[in-house]
Amino acid sequence: MSGTATDASRAAVDAATITEAFHRTVAGHGDEVAFRTQDGSVELTWARARERVDAIAGGLAELGLRRGDTIAILLSNRPEFHLVDLAAITLGASPFSIYTTYSPEQIEYVLADAGARIAVTEPSLADNLLAARKNLDELEHVILVEGDRSGTAGEAGGRWCLSLEEVEGSDPDFDGDAAAAEVEPGDVLTLIYTSGTTGPPKGVELSHQNLLTGVASIQDLVKLGPGARVISWLPAAHIAERAAHHYLPIVFAGNVTACADPREIMEVIPQVRPNWFFAVPRIWEKLKAGLESMVAAQEGEQKERLQTALDAALERVRLRQQGEEVPAELEEQVARADEEIFANLRKMLGLDEVVTVNVGAAPTPPEVLEFFHAIGIELAELWGMSETCGMGAVNPPGKVKIGTVGPPAPRVGMRLAEDGELLVKSGVVMLGYRNMPEETKEAIDPDGWLHTGDIGEFDADGYLKIVDRKKELIINSAGKNMSPAHIESCVKSAGPLIGQAVVIGDRRSYNTALVVLDPDGAPGWAKANGKEGASLEDLAQDEGLREAVQEELDTANARLARVEQVKKFHLVRGDWEPGGDELTPTMKLKRKPIEQKYADEIEAMYAK
Repeated sequence: MSGTATDASRAAVDAATITEAFHRTVAGHGDEVAFRTQDGSVELTWARARERVDAIAGGLAELGLRRGDTIAILLSNRPEFHLVDLAAITLGASPFSIYTTYSPEQIEYVLADAGARIAVTEPSLADNLLAARKNLDELEHVILVEGDRSGTAGEAGGRWCLSLEEVEGSDPDFDGDAAAAEVEPGDVLTLIYTSGTTGPPKGVELSHQNLLTGVASIQDLVKLGPGARVISWLPAAHIAERAAHHYLPIVFAGNVTACADPREIMEVIPQVRPNWFFAVPRIWEKLKAGLESMVAAQEGEQKERLQTALDAALERVRLRQQGEEVPAELEEQVARADEEIFANLRKMLGLDEVVTVNVGAAPTPPEVLEFFHAIGIELAELWGMSETCGMGAVNPPGKVKIGTVGPPAPRVGMRLAEDGELLVKSGVVMLGYRNMPEETKEAIDPDGWLHTGDIGEFDADGYLKIVDRKKELIINSAGKNMSPAHIESCVKSAGPLIGQAVVIGDRRSYNTALVVLDPDGAPGWAKANGKEGASLEDLAQDEGLREAVQEELDTANARLARVEQVKKFHLVRGDWEPGGDELTPTMKLKRKPIEQKYADEIEAMYAK
């Protein structure tokens, strides 16, 4: 990977549309690999990708897709996603992705809201889409990226279920350059349907200009050159995946490896050795727990050597973060440990060639950030939302302040309202919510400031700290304001047993919590206590495990103010899955649905 952007990639950043940026990247880096599968069985150069994109675009045009139309994509992480998306925007259409975990009812809602007449999917995901189509006369065509009309999907789909092979190249006279020339910067590039923690998802309309502003902002911070490796593994319906692993590589001529099963991401990272890697906090928490377990499993002198090295490195991180001088002896000790131990750890993880690594979408416990800094991985928090193209604030490489999400990114203006709400004004701010003019007016004021709903604080250096969501602050019966996210972060980081925690306390006299066992940590406890093979449901009823969870809560409470401490908890049976009743597909808590579903359990914790 080049350390700096080439003239060709800089030219792509200066393009008026993402479509034009794609064409410029093809012209400058046609022979370089653009999209590939993790096993290498599929590798498409930028030039070959352009050929297929134009062929698919011509076929979509034959089906009636026009500038301003929408097209739905329900696919796992695979090269065809990039091809179909690029084909759609070549025509000036607006492709949008649907979470693969969505039910038929949820799929029906977003298809109807977007007004899509064409949807692209794969056989393993087709059934829910076809079930949703029963109530959608507007959905004229479903295209399968592999397979054919045979089987359940074909029988249900009938005449309107096509294969991508039939569509691709069906108009050999299609002119991709002429079509792309009609696309304008203000056209809707994509719709990002927010996960919907409090209600049905809203379709965030983002323009070509929005995303190119965001890409230029990233270029100002991180110099990603042609061939920079990224892994496509997050849901394409989420702005983080779209921006980091689709639009950014298009502009910078990156190399995108598709990880079809996100559960395999830790195995794929060492294969790809990404130059930029982004993950939600839960991934980093699990990775930290795994490395700590590896250290704990060592014996004798080796265990002591590893723990001593880690302790020294953590001390150096904390001194640096506090702005204090690091003793020369400690610097030398950590340097030796890095050469002898940590460098091998980074290589084992596959993070030895990263330019930057980021975490976002939810608060990250400081202990997790300190741990990775200690082993030489400068994990940096950032803040963004769908409404800002995922951009907002980011800790710059070499200047990370743990506990903050960094200063405002280049080209992004920020300020705080009187009540502490974070406001954003920038070219990355969305056009608006689809079909929701009143909600758009509520979100973006007449002066162009986006009201984010997040409560923030800026420190003396201009670094932003997100305190909580404006509508999620706990105000107890004594009028004390508390951040549930802060309390929950402390609880989850107190030990390996607690996977999820939801703090309850609004208008109450004390705080309680719903606790979900960690699907990795709880079995480890079970094995150590002679109960190997017990299910999470059974373990949630085990008195010994309950006592162990209480010990972790005691540890968390010791770090919290008295009024913030969790006085009682309820162990939920089983696990919470992304996209279920309790979590959005990106693992944000659905607080109101949770409180409604577990109302009896919550009231029991407050019963005298």
